[in-house]
Order: sequence, then structure tokens, then C-alpha cells
Amino acid sequence: MYAPISREVKNEILEKIKKGEKVLALSQKYGISERTIYSWLRKKALGTVSLLEHNKLKNENYQLKQIIGVLTLEIEKTKKKK
Repeated sequence: MYAPISREVKNEILEKIKKGEKVLALSQKYGISERTIYSWLRKKALGTVSLLEHNKLKNENYQLKQIIGVLTLEIEKTKKKK
């Protein structure tokens, strides 16, 4: 029987993966199966986004679209001048 893995260890492993460390290496280092770690990653990927995060991304997307529009107009102006 296995002891439960603390939330701190789980978060530490997930952060290290985010920074580029390999699942296999972390699995061996912490003595946790790769399958368990991949399960955590899958659950994290399928997680929900908070309303605050959603609105922040929506606003950022709007601002980026405006920037693209302005740059597109500037490119068209320079093409017409040639």
C-alpha cells in the first residue's frame, strides 16, 4: 500500500514539469509512477478557468486584435506610398 502524496510534493513536481524537467526523471527522483504524474497533468489540463482569468484573457485578446488592426492599416499605408 502506498502513502498519499502531499499536495506540496504534487505541486512541486508539476511546477518542475512546467519548467521543462522530464516526467521520467521526476518519477524516478520522487518514487512516483509516470502514470500518476501524467494523470495529474491530464486533470490539470482539463481543469476549469475562473471567471476572472477568463475575463482577463478576453480583454487581452481584444487588445491584441486592436493592435493587429492598427499594424495592418500601417502596412497598407506604406504599400500604397511605394
